[in-house]
Amino acid sequence: MSLIWATRGRAWGFRFLLTGGFSDPLPEYEAAFADAGDAPETCHRAGGRVALRIADPLGRKDQSGRVIPHEFVVWGPQAAEIHSAADGLALVWPQVAEEFERVWETPRPPL
Repeated sequence: MSLIWATRGRAWGFRFLLTGGFSDPLPEYEAAFADAGDAPETCHRAGGRVALRIADPLGRKDQSGRVIPHEFVVWGPQAAEIHSAADGLALVWPQVAEEFERVWETPRPPL
């Protein structure tokens, strides 16, 4: 799957955990989320990409008490299957859940 994933951990700030193969995923991320708004959950189609924002499914919070958001940019065949935040949760979250469980409480972000 073609995927960019940005989130934060309990003690570390917003980071890209998956880059979709880009050496710098920020321009792709910014373009996809440019008109997505700032709602806690969103599914916004931008060209052939989907900007997806979901709250952490387990309600995990950072050390300041904020619910952890997960933001994804999805493209390719799977993007055509995502029409809502619920679709994204069902299709994308299972692909990253185990990795987030592994890293979210680490004191530093993964490299």
